[in-house]
Amino acid sequence: MRRNRSGARRATGVVTALATAAAIASVAPAQAQTTAQVTAWVSDGWGGGTVTSQPAGINCHQEAWDPYASNDPQPNPTGTCTATFQVGTTITFTATPDTGSSVNYGPTPNPLTVRTGYNATTVMFCPNDGLCSAG
Repeated sequence: MRRNRSGARRATGVVTALATAAAIASVAPAQAQTTAQVTAWVSDGWGGGTVTSQPAGINCHQEAWDPYASNDPQPNPTGTCTATFQVGTTITFTATPDTGSSVNYGPTPNPLTVRTGYNATTVMFCPNDGLCSAG
């Protein structure tokens, strides 16, 4: 404490410490994450098809591709392949192959319960012409 000209003592250090403590105490606690992203990953099985989710949000289509037909890379999936859902939601996926393709693998996992962090399901579509084996 210091004495000012009128002889009164100032408690500037104490006031500053109390103000700092009050500011720290008033900070809101961290909130739990309530939503998370879910991704449908369509692997390079060369076939085509669509992955959808229930509840709605994922509607991801992969076009069929023949790696031996040209040097072009596999086209990127179209539609909504990543969506946000409430943590704790259970999502069921459906994989529907395009004409001339079949589902070779997945969706896995199915169903998926959304958690904080990374959430994904994987599907592989294969063409019916033998470019990959079913199963």
